[in-house]
Amino acid sequence: MERKRDALVDAALRAFLDEGYAGSSVNRIAASAGVSIKTLYRHFDDKDDLFVAVIQSACTLDTDTTDPSWFDAPPLTGLTEAGAEYLRRVLSDEQLGLYRVVIRESQRFPELGQRYRQKVVGHDIELVARYVARWPADLRGRVNDPVHAARRFGALLREGLFERALLGGATPEADEIDAQALRAATDVLALAEAGRL
Repeated sequence: MERKRDALVDAALRAFLDEGYAGSSVNRIAASAGVSIKTLYRHFDDKDDLFVAVIQSACTLDTDTTDPSWFDAPPLTGLTEAGAEYLRRVLSDEQLGLYRVVIRESQRFPELGQRYRQKVVGHDIELVARYVARWPADLRGRVNDPVHAARRFGALLREGLFERALLGGATPEADEIDAQALRAATDVLALAEAGRL
């Protein structure tokens, strides 16, 4: 059963990247996966639900309740590790391709953009906000809103690198990603120390 679901997600990923959301047919996706349309609907409510599964798979979002390893690290180390992990994921070819699909199709299919924001962006924000809430009491006490802190961190991470890659520029190398993650973590911690988050 799981094998068929995985085959559907793989076929849908190829279809969405090649044909966009609107141009993709669930019948063709099912056929490409080697299953019936009935099987597709046993696993997914609709095309939107299938797209969310594709995004989660491509983003390798861990939807279980296990905290990432960086949750136990001190703030600078933890944020830097979280940031580098995030950037490697969002700058992958598949993720950039899916993001382009969402942007291109969200005006015609607003629910697509809303689901992407909820499932992907919301997941990342919630994870970092939970980490901020675990910081030492003296630092945590200076953060007014962990969700705002998480959003600010995400914006600092994406600054420059994400837009460059999204718009066809070179994908950053590992050392550039690590440097960006450290810079964003340092900036967020400075804002936290100053009570500006």
